[in-house]
Amino acid sequence: MVSAVISGCFGKMGRVVADVISKRDDIETVAGVDKVIPGNMSFETVTDLKDLTCKPDVIIDFSHPSALPGLLDYAKTNGTALVLATTGYSEQDISDIKSASSIVPIFFTANMSIGINLLSALAKKAATILGDGYDIEIVEKHHNQKIDAPSGTALMLADSINEAREEEYHYIYDRHSQRKKRDKTEIGIHSVRGGTIVGEHEIIFAGRDEVITLSHSAASKEVFAVGAVNAAVFLAGKPAGMYSMQDLIEASNS
Repeated sequence: MVSAVISGCFGKMGRVVADVISKRDDIETVAGVDKVIPGNMSFETVTDLKDLTCKPDVIIDFSHPSALPGLLDYAKTNGTALVLATTGYSEQDISDIKSASSIVPIFFTANMSIGINLLSALAKKAATILGDGYDIEIVEKHHNQKIDAPSGTALMLADSINEAREEEYHYIYDRHSQRKKRDKTEIGIHSVRGGTIVGEHEIIFAGRDEVITLSHSAASKEVFAVGAVNAAVFLAGKPAGMYSMQDLIEASNS
C-alpha cells in the first residue's frame, strides 16, 4: 500500500484527489497539507510539511508554485517521492525541480491526463509529417479562476511540436501588438478564460486549402486527479530521477 500526502488538500483538485484515493486499495491518504485548514478530513491535516507526524512514500501536489521550495526541501531531506501537478512554474522553478530529481524521484508533467499526453504525441507526429507547409496555432480554454496564461499544457504541446521540428519555431502570445504578416516559424498560442471550462486544447495545422485540427476536452477535474494518483503509485519506490506520463504509459504497456 502506497502512503500519500496531498499538498493543497483543501483546494478543488486536492479534494478530488482525496476522493479518488479513497476508492482505491493500492494507495491511501495518510495526511494533507494546506495553508488554511477550513474543516475536517478523514486524515491528519497540517499547515506545514514539517509538522507531519508520518513519513509518506509520496506527496501529490496540487497547490501553488510558491509551495515548491518547501516541497523540494522536504522531499530531499526525507527521501520522499514527489508528484508535481501544479502549473505556472517559472524557469527557475523548473531548474530547481530538475536539480532535486538527482536526489529523489519526481513525476513532473504539464498535464496529468493520459488523453492530453496522447494529443501531444499526435501533434508531434503531425508536425513531422506535415512539415513546414502548415501554420500552427494552439487555442486553450479554461475556467475564469485560472491565474496563469497560457496554460502549462498549451506550452507542453507547443514544445512537443517544436521538438519534432528541431526547435525551428518561436511562440507568439500577443498578435494584436504586431502589425505584420504571420511568420512561417511561429506558433500562435491563445488563451480563453470563462465560466467553468475544465480544460480544452486545440491544435490547428492550417495549410493551403485544408485545415487539420487535433483537440482534447476534459469534462471534469477527475481525469487529472486519476492521472496524478496513478503517477503516485507508479513513482513509489522508484530511484531518483525525472519521470513523466510517457514513462507511466510505457510501464503500463510493458
